[in-house]
Amino acid sequence: MKKEGKVTTIVEDGVATIVFYHPAHNSLPGYLLAELAEAIVHIGRREDVRVMLLKSGGERTFCAGASFDELVSIETEAEGKRFFMGFANVINACRSCGKIVVGRVQGKAVGGGVGLASAVDYCMATKYASVKLSELAIGIGPFVVGPAVERKVGLAPFSQLTLNPEEWQTAAWAKDHGLFQEVFETTEQLDRYIDHFITKIKSYNPEALSALKKILWQGTEHWDKLLEERAEVSGQLVLSDFTRSAIQKFKMRK
Repeated sequence: MKKEGKVTTIVEDGVATIVFYHPAHNSLPGYLLAELAEAIVHIGRREDVRVMLLKSGGERTFCAGASFDELVSIETEAEGKRFFMGFANVINACRSCGKIVVGRVQGKAVGGGVGLASAVDYCMATKYASVKLSELAIGIGPFVVGPAVERKVGLAPFSQLTLNPEEWQTAAWAKDHGLFQEVFETTEQLDRYIDHFITKIKSYNPEALSALKKILWQGTEHWDKLLEERAEVSGQLVLSDFTRSAIQKFKMRK
C-alpha cells in the first residue's frame, strides 16, 4: 500500500504541537498510527515540554478513523490485531505520556477519530465537529476506542453512539456529554482560545500537572492489557464476510 500522509511535530516555548494528516479525510493507516504513538511517547519524555497539542490538518474533517484500504487488505487475525493495536497504542500513549494533552477538533470525527478526541485530557472543537461511531455498521464495533469514549461520555451516551452507528451527533451533543469542553463558531475562535488555554496551562507548576495527569487517568492502569484484548476481537471480526462486504459497499458509495 502506498504511504501517504504524515505526522509532524513542532516544539516551541514549552509546547509540542503534533499534527497528523492524510489526504483521505485524515484517515489513519497503520504506519501513521505508529508514527503518531511514537511522537507522543517521545514528547512525553522531554523535560522542556509542558503541554502537548494534538491536531489534524485540513479544515472540515478531524479524522475519518481507520483506513478502509488497509482494512480490506487484512488477511489474517494477526494482521488484524496488529492494525487495531495502532489505535490502542495511540490511546495508551496519550494516557501514560505524563503530559497534559489538549485536543483540537476542527471538523467531523468518525470511529477512531472519536477515540483520539476521547484520549486527550482537554478537548476543544468547532460547531462542525459532529461525531459518529460507525464501526457496528461495517460489522465490527468500537472495541479498542470504547474504553476511552465511555470514560469521557459515560455508558448511556456511549451506548447511543455504538448502537446508532449511522447517525451523526452534533458538537453540542458532544459538549453536553463531556467529550468536548468548549465548542466555537469558527476555527479562528477555536485557535485563539486554544492559544489562551495553553499559555495558562504551561504557566502552572509542572509537578502539579504531572500529579494531576495521574489522577485524571486513575483506574486505567490495566488498559495496556485491555486494549490489546479488544484489538484481538476487532482483528477477528474484520475478517468476517459481513465486514468485508460492508466495507466494499461503503467504498463503492464514496
